[in-house]
Amino acid sequence: MTALAIDLFCGLGGWTEGLLAERYDVVGFDIERHEYGAEKYPAQLVLQDVTTIHGSQFRDAALIVASPPCQEFSYMAMPWSRAKAKQAAIEADTTGVERARLTALFDTCFRIQREAIAASGRYIPMVVENVRGANKWVGRSRWNYGSFFLWGDVPALMPMTNNGIKNPGMNWSGSDKPGYVAEAFNSTKVPGFRFDGSGKSFQSTAVAETGVKQPGISGARANGKGDKWFQDGAARHGSKSSARKAAAARIAKIPLPLSRHIAAYWKPA
Repeated sequence: MTALAIDLFCGLGGWTEGLLAERYDVVGFDIERHEYGAEKYPAQLVLQDVTTIHGSQFRDAALIVASPPCQEFSYMAMPWSRAKAKQAAIEADTTGVERARLTALFDTCFRIQREAIAASGRYIPMVVENVRGANKWVGRSRWNYGSFFLWGDVPALMPMTNNGIKNPGMNWSGSDKPGYVAEAFNSTKVPGFRFDGSGKSFQSTAVAETGVKQPGISGARANGKGDKWFQDGAARHGSKSSARKAAAARIAKIPLPLSRHIAAYWKPA
């Protein structure tokens, strides 16, 4: 019988592509359908708010993976006065309500795992991916692959990142055709939006050698075409445009070497 994997907050299916390559049956859950031209989630998709899921329905799963939204964690890690004020307000809330709200989706993943284990009577591993900025709020990650940080049942031996990895599916032209981001250094997830409510993109940023999109670096220093969409294309598209959503979804995809390694490690013998 084929092993079943569950992909929470599945987006365009970065986790799922690795799982499918290792011959899992995969069911993805997301609050919206991500379809951008020929690009779409590659397995069975259930449109459902993940917070409403009870883990008992995953009693037959061999593995659960998740990538809860990271916007607030990323925003508060930025060196902006509004970002720091937001962080300070959450830290100053002695009731813990704001911190609980911030980590609610992350906590939901582990609740679902606990419920799945209780229903199955056996251990079901789970790996959760997020950004570096989440460490401050949810505890130290167990590993990172470039800027993809991992919590949960992370194998002791993990693949190393290499400079200049080309990530399939990334297209910065603003069209719907799949393409490649040139030299996605260290497989880094690149923050591409301001999250202060302005709706404006980073206007003077570039993908530096570390792969992190750095404020204040001129486009002339950009490596490849990775940030061109956010410098030029984002200015032509609103914060809720399909082109902008597509770019964000592609950036958030788990690199195939990482997803396939996790899938292979936890696949039942």
